[in-house]
Amino acid sequence: MSFKSLGLSESLLHAVNKKGYSTPSPIQEKAIPLILQGKDILASAQTGTGKTAGFALPMLQLLAEGRQQSRPVVRALILTPTRELAAQVHEDVHTYSEFLHLRSAVIFGGVNANPQIRALRNGVDILVATPGRLLDLYNQKAVSLAKVEILVLDEADRMLDMGFLRDIKKILALVPEKRQNLLFSATFSREIKQLANGILNHPVLVEATPENTTAEKVDQKIYRVDKSKKAQLITKLIAEGDWQQVLVFTRTKHGANKLGKILTKNGLTAAEIHGNKSQGARTKALAGFKKGTVRVLVATDIAARGLDIPLLPHVINYELPNVPEDYVHRIGRTGRAGASGEAISLVSLDEIEYVKGIEKLLGLKLDSEVLSGFEPTETAADIKKEPKKGSFQRSQSSKPRDSNKGNFRRSNRSNSSRNRSN
Repeated sequence: MSFKSLGLSESLLHAVNKKGYSTPSPIQEKAIPLILQGKDILASAQTGTGKTAGFALPMLQLLAEGRQQSRPVVRALILTPTRELAAQVHEDVHTYSEFLHLRSAVIFGGVNANPQIRALRNGVDILVATPGRLLDLYNQKAVSLAKVEILVLDEADRMLDMGFLRDIKKILALVPEKRQNLLFSATFSREIKQLANGILNHPVLVEATPENTTAEKVDQKIYRVDKSKKAQLITKLIAEGDWQQVLVFTRTKHGANKLGKILTKNGLTAAEIHGNKSQGARTKALAGFKKGTVRVLVATDIAARGLDIPLLPHVINYELPNVPEDYVHRIGRTGRAGASGEAISLVSLDEIEYVKGIEKLLGLKLDSEVLSGFEPTETAADIKKEPKKGSFQRSQSSKPRDSNKGNFRRSNRSNSSRNRSN
């Protein structure tokens, strides 16, 4: 299978070839022809599978072949949950459209809006945006969505997790009712299917991998260790393994800052990225990590999606997430695009129930071991005074009020079961 066989134009094939891609990934192979046919799709794909090209390439072709406006107006809108993902998606769109007469722009919060407003006033065909900043600029009359032909919701499950459902509904009311809709999600939760029922019109369900699975080439392991010794263990692993690029996840912003200081004190160049950091600080930290001047990037789950770090070899869960699907998103930062990777979780006694939840979600048993010198000594008495964390449950988002607009049918299959509404 080649990109040319998918029906892409010579201009797009030139851009793809220049980027170094020769063979489409499974999600690209399945999604591109359907999107070129004008169909609505609900696509599930793990991070690192090439899903951005899966929707960007056919979207660009449809726009290029469509009726051109005398002055560029927003004809395609791509919504993303985080600033980092928005920036990355826009970078890809800009790269793929190099040989097309189409303009693109990205808008997100945390930075001065004036340059974004100027870009919009100069005319834009494709707009990549986070929901909050988009609504802010719409209310300032800086952008019109009246001509949108294609709407993309990228990382839709993450947008629900982050509480963007209300903003999404407001945006839906601003775009034309007649449009093509593309919804991409790493997982197919009940909430995602309910959202899709209210947005998509006779969608095709496309799955590049089984639901909620992790990358096949990621070696997952658990080290049992007392909470008080986690920082010591993580320093030992990185230093003795001579790991030069490690992404570490904590559960809280405070925890990220605290661990970053400890690692720096222990001689490892580290930086933190989370919601309390300014956009400038987050951009600087990520750039340093990619260039190699920052050896360890300590992040909260805001970075679990949208970080495009080629060939990232190591991900460490300093603390397990309190939503099981987030484990999938975290370790999906490694083992991307066919490369191998390693995901290590440091698990203290109070996180055992989290492990059970993750194993239930994945349908597999995770290997667990104890390293010499870090044998756990914690007992139930040591943790009983801590706040009860509750059972491991999927995050719940408010349910959309929209009615069903069609059934799902799997790509190349017939009669998928009808989704149920609660």
